Amino acid sequence: MDLLQHIDTLKLPKHLAIIMDGNGRWAKQQGLLRALGHESGTKSVKVIIESSAKLGIEFLTLYAFSTENWNRPKLEVETLMKVLINSLKKELKTLQNNNIKLCAIGNLDKLPKSAQKELVDVIEKTKNNTKMTLTLALSYSSREEVINMVRNICNKVKNNIISIDSIDDSIINEHLYTQNLPDVDLLIRTSGEHRISNFLLWQIAYAELYFTDILWPDFKEQDLYEAIISYQKRERRFGKTSEQIK
Repeated sequence: MDLLQHIDTLKLPKHLAIIMDGNGRWAKQQGLLRALGHESGTKSVKVIIESSAKLGIEFLTLYAFSTENWNRPKLEVETLMKVLINSLKKELKTLQNNNIKLCAIGNLDKLPKSAQKELVDVIEKTKNNTKMTLTLALSYSSREEVINMVRNICNKVKNNIISIDSIDDSIINEHLYTQNLPDVDLLIRTSGEHRISNFLLWQIAYAELYFTDILWPDFKEQDLYEAIISYQKRERRFGKTSEQIK
């Protein structure tokens, strides 16, 4: 059954974020090296990017590599970086054909120079695209993001650039990596884990959470539609009563 016909295009999540989990376990189930799981995961990335753009989702953020991932075996980290570089080269055409703008958040200076170069190149070439903003969270830690935000605001208070009394949600948002993105509406995590794993902690304050047992390389278009249908069935009250939002 094609689930697309059950989606209300007027009630799409404006900002969809995904924790793409399960590449290694998928490879293990297939009797393959973990590295091949990451390569297979890129196929799902392509499918979900194109499907999201086709639906009309404005912002898509993918958790591609956390700061904690640097602690994985050296060979796996090197493979992940190669997969990233190859994917950026390969998918530039996809981004251009779908009018998608690429952005990246995280401690990008920690990435290998070759990865940084490829990332900057694709970001530059897609900067004028307008249909959807695709953000890759790379070498990303939400706690590190919050620490940097606090330091930057404290420094501005110290130098009388802003006052303590003026600090509010908007000031905090302006000092986060995601300053140009709206709050997350729907957060999807694959592979059966029910954790946030240090991802967009401030930005998901009122997000709807959707967990699925499907491993990321097996997560396809219909699975995305199923998550969005689940999202659209929920009542988003933002602290109000049902009567107040009607």
